[in-house]
Amino acid sequence: MRSILLAGLALGAMMAGAQAAEVKLGIAAPITGNSAAIGAQLKNGASQAVEDLNKAGTLKGTTLTVTVGDDASDPKQGVSVANKFASDGVKVVVGDYNSGVSIPASDVYLDAGIIQVTPASTNVKFTERGMWNTFRTCGRDDQQGAVAGTYLADHFKGKKIAFVHDKTPYGKGLADETLKALKAKGGKDVMYEGINPGEKDYSALVSKLKSA
Repeated sequence: MRSILLAGLALGAMMAGAQAAEVKLGIAAPITGNSAAIGAQLKNGASQAVEDLNKAGTLKGTTLTVTVGDDASDPKQGVSVANKFASDGVKVVVGDYNSGVSIPASDVYLDAGIIQVTPASTNVKFTERGMWNTFRTCGRDDQQGAVAGTYLADHFKGKKIAFVHDKTPYGKGLADETLKALKAKGGKDVMYEGINPGEKDYSALVSKLKSA
């Protein structure tokens, strides 16, 4: 993460101008909401990297400053954060965490000429659109799905396998890729179901699972 962040920051510094004394880095993360614990880790890690780079003088003649935006794992809020970063003159963004937030926010960053580096968004679409400004430091859904699907085929041959996802770009994307890999190995599913996050009653889902 640190090396890719450094590369992004270096490019951002060049975009800001060779004599730039300050380059603004934005951290877009779920500071509140269900993923707040991970958001805190993202914020702390990126902030520490910036502190280390400034202290070491890695980008000679350039000081990095940090601004944090809370996307709350919500796509609309993520786009609002992206627009604010753009208006504030941010050159590089670390984030977002959720694929469902990173993808729509990346369109704003592209229009504003802002580099976006996500440490966690795994949906294939994020980097398959040919956008020059989007990077990730994690594996993609098709890589993770290949591993999971192969494991299921090897260890649960002949067993009844159900897929349940939360309809998000991450959840559905990973389920799709895992099922694809399972089928490629000769396996199959007995159920493929999407649920709405936050629902209080999953009795209907449980009944379907029992029936299958």
